Amino acid sequence: MAGRDDGSRGVEGAEHWAQELLGHLRPTGRDVRRIVDWLAGTVDGTVSLRDHDGTLLAGPPTPLDEGLAADIVNGRIASAAWEGDGRYLRLIRVELPPPAGAGVLAVSRTAPFDRRAFEVVNHTAAALELLLRAERTTATGHRLARATSDLRLAILQLLMVEDTIAARRVAAGLWPGLLDTDTACVYVVETSPRDRDRLADDCLAATHDRALVVRCPAMDGHVIVVTPDDRAAGRLRGLCGRRTDAILGGSTRQSLARTATAYGQAVSALAVARFRPERAAVYAERTHPERLMDPAVLRAWSTRLLRPLDTMPHHTRAELLATTRLGLEFTAVSAAKVLGVSRNTVRARMERVEGLLGTDFSDLTVRATVHLALNAQVDAGEEPAEPAAPATRLTDLLAGPALHTWARDLLARLDTDTRDLRRTLRTWIAAGGNSERAAQLLGVHAQTVREHVRSAEPVLERQLLAAGTDLYEVVLAHLAVRDLEEPALRP
Repeated sequence: MAGRDDGSRGVEGAEHWAQELLGHLRPTGRDVRRIVDWLAGTVDGTVSLRDHDGTLLAGPPTPLDEGLAADIVNGRIASAAWEGDGRYLRLIRVELPPPAGAGVLAVSRTAPFDRRAFEVVNHTAAALELLLRAERTTATGHRLARATSDLRLAILQLLMVEDTIAARRVAAGLWPGLLDTDTACVYVVETSPRDRDRLADDCLAATHDRALVVRCPAMDGHVIVVTPDDRAAGRLRGLCGRRTDAILGGSTRQSLARTATAYGQAVSALAVARFRPERAAVYAERTHPERLMDPAVLRAWSTRLLRPLDTMPHHTRAELLATTRLGLEFTAVSAAKVLGVSRNTVRARMERVEGLLGTDFSDLTVRATVHLALNAQVDAGEEPAEPAAPATRLTDLLAGPALHTWARDLLARLDTDTRDLRRTLRTWIAAGGNSERAAQLLGVHAQTVREHVRSAEPVLERQLLAAGTDLYEVVLAHLAVRDLEEPALRP
């Protein structure tokens, strides 16, 4: 019985090769080429898999009767056997994922096909079809997931440039009602880059499609979540509270047109969250200088300052303003990734705004002033504003008693340090945030300047070394108390 020549090795032999074939179908072992190689070794022959036009998909080239192969591909026959020149050939039709149609599995041996070999070949052909079908389904799922992820990013980018109408139109197709709101909060969740995809999936599951979840294009470990729904926000906080590898920063509620501002707030809160035991923080609502200014005067002043941009077509103007707002808030590289354009495009647009305003963004007082005007314009929305009187300058805008008191109290916090942090910070701002240039003016080492500026951050409760709202508020405080000269803007 053990020496039978019909190829039947009993139940144990069948179980052995069947188990091996099943092993190749497990998620960790799925590979068409490996299965074809395994089949060749199992039947002691040469095996190849080719598609409908003869392109080799796996295995070495096998000489075939092309007419016979065409009949199999076209479905006239399902399989064929051929013998000659000392070879025994077995051809089987294998369905391939569209648009490939069908292919041919060719098995060539120098010995006749016994019952065992027939069984192995037939089962392997069926297994290859299952594997190819599964790969197609998986690939389709991956493409769909990628397309959905790209769509979410596109919606975020539209919100970042204040195109809320287009953002709602794009979102309505897949997530009806998601952006049917005037306000939303932005959260940024940070984890390691290798865990970000899993975290993004968890955020999607936790918010039940009631939030816009986007893998940040600028920071590999960040997930950005725009959520109009307070319940979704609560679930997001609960999710991050259960994870030891996640840090959460959130914004205050903002209009959709101020998504970029909310994003900046969330990033600022994230920096605070890193040092908190609960690893989470929401942007602290504090007294901002623009809230201490006369709203009508601020709106009129900002309108007059930005009037040179009114000569641009509406779309171009909106593009320039949105890019400049992000470029002032973040680095050109980060702004470019968020907007989905090149950093050279960001710089070119900002240079165009510089030319229209007759100024230089390397000056921090200029950046702070234009940042104030841009935010005032967003707050005003479509509300009409009369141009301010020609005599109204930035110093006049900052001269109010409430604003002066705020600025004096803020900067007075630095006076308690014996290292004269206030002098270092003032010089560093005047030097455009350049530590080396400030060090030359102060007669100290550049590292000393950086240490002083870093020491001023917790005292002022604001980030200074990273450009953005925090730094510009401190610059405005210096302008309000006349510690810095009014910037030159010549529209």
